[in-house]
Amino acid sequence: METEATKHTQRNYLIFWGGQLFSLLGSSIIQFVIIWWIAAGTKSPIYVSIAFFLGSLPMVIIPPIVGVFIDRWNRKLTIALVDSLQAFITFLIIMFFLFDIANIWLVMTMNFFRGICQAIHFPTVNVIIPLMIPKKNLSRMNAINYLFTGVIRVIGPLVAGFLLYFFTIEQILWADIITFFIAIIPLLKIKIPSIKTQKDQIKKKSFLKDFKSGIKVLKSVRSLLILIVFISVINLLNMPFATLMSLYVILNHSGAEQQFAMVSAFLQGGIVIGAIIALSKKSWKHKELIILYSVIIGIAGYSLTTFAPKGNFLMIGIGALIHASMIPIANTMFLTMFQTKVPPESQGRVFSFIASIAAAVTPLGMLISGPLAEGFGIVILFIFSLYLQFAVLVLTWFFTSIKSVIENEKLIEATNKGEEI
Repeated sequence: METEATKHTQRNYLIFWGGQLFSLLGSSIIQFVIIWWIAAGTKSPIYVSIAFFLGSLPMVIIPPIVGVFIDRWNRKLTIALVDSLQAFITFLIIMFFLFDIANIWLVMTMNFFRGICQAIHFPTVNVIIPLMIPKKNLSRMNAINYLFTGVIRVIGPLVAGFLLYFFTIEQILWADIITFFIAIIPLLKIKIPSIKTQKDQIKKKSFLKDFKSGIKVLKSVRSLLILIVFISVINLLNMPFATLMSLYVILNHSGAEQQFAMVSAFLQGGIVIGAIIALSKKSWKHKELIILYSVIIGIAGYSLTTFAPKGNFLMIGIGALIHASMIPIANTMFLTMFQTKVPPESQGRVFSFIASIAAAVTPLGMLISGPLAEGFGIVILFIFSLYLQFAVLVLTWFFTSIKSVIENEKLIEATNKGEEI
């Protein structure tokens, strides 16, 4: 039977969540080390963009398919299995380095398989939140999640940069396996509520019917659909920054791994600051408008990074911090909208569909970033991306119904205040 979220389920979620933070630390360290190994070893924007492409491609392909089954599967078992498989893949990468058979393509391929595990893990974990956290605490929990996630991602690159001084890559990769064992223990100890009723368990639905119902639910929430398209395009235009930042530090500013680690720490520090801002209020009004404002400020931040004088890593870092601080604010607004407007029994397939749409442009952006940077230069590509982001923002405001949605919400709010008086 479906159970309502209570203080007890919230306590269990916090135990599970604590273990996941350790797992995230391991993944953050490993991701930094692998990307730096590829960037420093090849000094090629094309190789770096391919590495990002292969790592993110599963997030496009897997979620729409697996989302339907997430609503049927035992979610606790699903998380345990994909986490175990990801740790095993990392172990294989370690063996490749130990036996001196690792190369760029082999490591990128194995990272692709790690991406498959993450593509199943990500929607499964996110749809657990509204099952275990009471609705009145959802917005705050989402903000707290971004806060601690940001702290971990600040620590990850710094730890990775420090470890690179003293250890080989195969030794550092063990961090992923160690943190996996730390994370699996809380998962095994808690109970994750089921959303299935007895009627649902008896009646087996077809995959196609479930998939179509997820799309129907998504289309019924007008503002969500507009924002998904908007965020997807912004994600595409942000890909040059995300993909080429390591090479921007190396080639355009003559930096080393320590400088890249510092810039990465500033970026993740922005996540922490943004999460604190999102956490400052229990409930936010006009979430759609906040998302649009966040994009404007994010554009300003990346402009600072793009136009930084050569070697001014502080300015690069501050620009990245400003941009990154908007991410948890926008994501908290969007995730809370989703969790409150989509029925729990549909959230697995709908969230997976949302994740897939938002991520669909990511591999494309990563793949084309390298050749475009080779042809025009990294800085020119960054500037072009910034101009296009601003253009998309203007088009979304003036040529979609998002403006009327926001005005309707303000009207309803004013009406409700009048009734209260």
